[in-house]
Amino acid sequence: MYVELLGGDSGNLGSPRLYKTDRGTYAGQGWATGDPRRVEIPHRLLRYVEPGTCLIGLQDTGLGTFLLAGTPITDPEALGIMKIPSHEAAVEVPIGREVTPDAIVQP
Repeated sequence: MYVELLGGDSGNLGSPRLYKTDRGTYAGQGWATGDPRRVEIPHRLLRYVEPGTCLIGLQDTGLGTFLLAGTPITDPEALGIMKIPSHEAAVEVPIGREVTPDAIVQP
């Protein structure tokens, strides 16, 4: 699986970071939580989500971070690109489409 960096705030040293995959999904790299299906990411990472889309699987911690739930990334190609430190992990999540309430037309 190939991943393309969309952004992150910690420079060349790592994360948290957001990627887009060649499978039409997002990959979120964040702090490990003890559950391989969840990583913790800061709210500010959402600024790298592509316009008109959203991350599926977020749970607000109330501490300026989200828990992002998805499928653990184990693909060697993706992990080689991401270079994830030992205290972090990454999950793959579907790309949601942003739909605002006023865009929904009721019959």
